[in-house]
Amino acid sequence: MGQDGVVIYWRPDCVFCLDLLLRLKFTRLRYTKVDIRRNPDAAAFVRTVADGNETVPTVTVAGVPLVNPSKRLLLETVREFAPEALSPAG
Repeated sequence: MGQDGVVIYWRPDCVFCLDLLLRLKFTRLRYTKVDIRRNPDAAAFVRTVADGNETVPTVTVAGVPLVNPSKRLLLETVREFAPEALSPAG
């Protein structure tokens, strides 16, 4: 899972998820959201990269997993591994 672009694995009741999504709202980052409650395969994937836990937000950037990243770390990783996920300023 999560090999292309930026994928944010989240749950609607997760305040850390909502905080990250709000912080990303005014960036140029294009991403896909996957609710791990609705997608058992996504929940299983998160467990493989989060020490067996369903820690969210977990984000993949071109397949590189980040567990509960800050906005800064996420954007730095995007610039390095998936710069195409940042829309041009316009």
